[in-house]
Amino acid sequence: MNKADLHEYQDYSANYIINNPYCGLFLDYGLGKTVSALTAIDVLMNELLEVNKVLVIAPLRVAQDTWPNEIKKWDHLKHLRVSKVLGTQAQRLVALRADADIYIINRENVVWLVGHYGRGFPFDMVVIDELSSFKSPKAQRFKILKMIRPLCRRVVGLTGSPAPNGLIDLWSQIYLLDQGERLGKFVGTYRNDYFRKKTDATGTQTFGYTIRRGAADMIHDKISDICVSMKAEDYLTLPDRIDNYVEINLPDDVMQKYEYFEREQVLRMLDDGEGVITAANAAVLTNKLLQFSSGAVYDEEREVHEMHQVKIAALDELVELSQGQPVLVFYNFIHDSDRIHKHLSKYKPRNLKTVKDIEDWNSGGVPLMLAHPKSAGHGLNLQAGGSVIVWFSPTWSLEEYQQANARLYRQGQVNNVVINHLVIKGTMDERVLLALSGKEGEQAALMTAVSALVAKYK
Repeated sequence: MNKADLHEYQDYSANYIINNPYCGLFLDYGLGKTVSALTAIDVLMNELLEVNKVLVIAPLRVAQDTWPNEIKKWDHLKHLRVSKVLGTQAQRLVALRADADIYIINRENVVWLVGHYGRGFPFDMVVIDELSSFKSPKAQRFKILKMIRPLCRRVVGLTGSPAPNGLIDLWSQIYLLDQGERLGKFVGTYRNDYFRKKTDATGTQTFGYTIRRGAADMIHDKISDICVSMKAEDYLTLPDRIDNYVEINLPDDVMQKYEYFEREQVLRMLDDGEGVITAANAAVLTNKLLQFSSGAVYDEEREVHEMHQVKIAALDELVELSQGQPVLVFYNFIHDSDRIHKHLSKYKPRNLKTVKDIEDWNSGGVPLMLAHPKSAGHGLNLQAGGSVIVWFSPTWSLEEYQQANARLYRQGQVNNVVINHLVIKGTMDERVLLALSGKEGEQAALMTAVSALVAKYK
């Protein structure tokens, strides 16, 4: 493909980057953020001579595969030299010494990179792929980029979901673009100006924020000059997406065990926390209950105890009904993957880990692929390999959920995409899916779910 094959919106996005020294491209999944950014880099570097050395920060798999592969696909980009700053420290140091145009590093090594260069940070342009992974102002990766941000003449943020849990997540991302010019220098001021705290019944524990009336429009207006947003449905003709909820009843004796387990875990949480519900102990509780509904739980020694096989049976049925179509399964716990391998070995399940796994999937050679949404949620193009997804166990994270589904439901998909959700009735599964459908913030949804359980057993 050559530059003339760029879609109009991709060309527009590239020019937006060229014309704005710092900007955010909030482009929906499948709209080609990577090729737009690379096209802009090529013009800035080789035509306008404004950029000499570019750093791309991305999730590991995206850094390893997506950016280099995108360059190979486009004739007008093939001359760009790439060095992947990945692997061991020794390998990363060798990659930094290589003569290249673009240096790509995974986000986990950003702190190391800045520590290596200090104030001698040599990159005059930084592209942050999946900017939303820098949404926490408490994270070291945000703090370290904030420190060296004044040294970067150009910064571009790319994401399809800048605020999956609400606009509360936006401050740190915009700060990395404009250094606080639009939404303020401090996250506390941002929260006070645009949000109200959500607290527990005592008024002492904050577990989320609700946006003030009219504040969303104010925020959007403030950032509109440096951010462009596009939705896939406005630019692409995609096949249908079909969400299928497979509701499953536990056998009566197993359901009794779940209810007993639920009660014991709630009372233990209250006892250990001296009656106070915190985000930490709420997460532990819901994690335990989701394990049970998936079919197994870890004990304190990390030994696995299988509780039932009803989800395994439901997955078996779905794979059989797919009539040979490849199936992509998202799981939440290691024992989910282990049990699927054990009980459904007839399908030769495989875990998505390497470039070879991706290639084999996209060639249709993997009947049952297993993936964790954290590792397969960003940037991977898997749409050529299939159109059936199964959520074996759910995630609280709306961002992970949306990104994972977008691996198949994206540009290039030619078949209707069926997203199956295995839901054990009367369990924490239902509460997670309710939270995802309501698009409530992860922590707020978790606290709401746990508060309802506490009320049930008090």
